[in-house]
Amino acid sequence: MAQQVEELIGDAVYDLDGDKIGKVKRVYVDNSSGAPTWASVSTGLFSDDSLVPLAGAQLRQDTGELQVRVHKEAVKSAPHLEHDGLISRESEDELFVHYGIDPGRSGWDDYGRHAERPGGDTTGTAAGMGTAAGMGTAAGMGGTTAPPADRESMVRSEEQLDVGTEERESGRARMRKYVVTEEQSVTVPTRHEEVRVEREPITDPSTVNADLGDEEREVTLHEERVTVHKESVPVERVRLAVDEVEEDQTVSDTVRKERIETEGTDRDDRR
Repeated sequence: MAQQVEELIGDAVYDLDGDKIGKVKRVYVDNSSGAPTWASVSTGLFSDDSLVPLAGAQLRQDTGELQVRVHKEAVKSAPHLEHDGLISRESEDELFVHYGIDPGRSGWDDYGRHAERPGGDTTGTAAGMGTAAGMGTAAGMGGTTAPPADRESMVRSEEQLDVGTEERESGRARMRKYVVTEEQSVTVPTRHEEVRVEREPITDPSTVNADLGDEEREVTLHEERVTVHKESVPVERVRLAVDEVEEDQTVSDTVRKERIETEGTDRDDRR
């Protein structure tokens, strides 16, 4: 897998059960052998990156998927990467304990890491993981100074942009309700009584009293009047919903890199 370190960046990572964990953001390699040891995996939009062991990991060339030998839950609860982007020996020891890895056993050698330390220590904890301070380096960042025995070579290093994301407050949304008064007009049909005079000729005078005198008759009239009363009724529920929207942002910065010049060779070289 050492030759495929750069190709791992951006690959999807799946656990032992085939569940997707996230995507590879960077790969850590052994400074002595150059073999990949840990992968920094992004497990969510606003989540910190988690470190996943690469021991026994399998890369599917056809799909570009990386399957690791740990479970998704263990990855999400693993100790997160330090802010400086490096792995100290203490941090790596915590990762060994979290994942239940015994670096002294042959399983850790599946990384291609040398389990034997200088001086005969075979525990293999953080062996060759960085400089004298014990810090690891990310894939593609060059390496440490060449060992004294290699006097004919020189390591060229360069800076690369390590871009991540962090969540911050960008604004506030507020909702309130208040009372306003408006005029409403409603047309209501009503009824009322009116009086009209009806005249009916008498054809048989013998059936009617014909006495002369004063007399009154009274009729009570009725009408409907519109009555109005008010009541409060619920009409709708209003809430504030927050949606996550993905967008691409371009960042630019200056980086430094080393150049090597040669003199006294058949063909001068500058890189």
